[in-house]
Amino acid sequence: MLKDYPGHIERLQEVLNTVVEKPSKATPPFEVAIWVLEGGLETFIFEARDELKVAELSGDPLAIAAAQEKWKLMRMARSGGGGMLDISDLAEYFERPKDRF
Repeated sequence: MLKDYPGHIERLQEVLNTVVEKPSKATPPFEVAIWVLEGGLETFIFEARDELKVAELSGDPLAIAAAQEKWKLMRMARSGGGGMLDISDLAEYFERPKDRF
């Protein structure tokens, strides 16, 4: 979903890396990974909403349309019925070598 936003993907990768590099002793890594993904995607929604507000103030219909699409995409990526619906690849990553953590 975020293929057109490589910077966003990179930001998510950075926070996911911290789950592996600094694992929680109290919480399973997969749960922490879900939390950081949700938090990152929520941040993207807020940022996209702010971009939409700026575009609306500009009055530029193309900028408004682009900002609306980005905001919708970020909301879909975060939703349990969209982007966060199938996270089996992430689950698999954390299930493989359990001694990694």
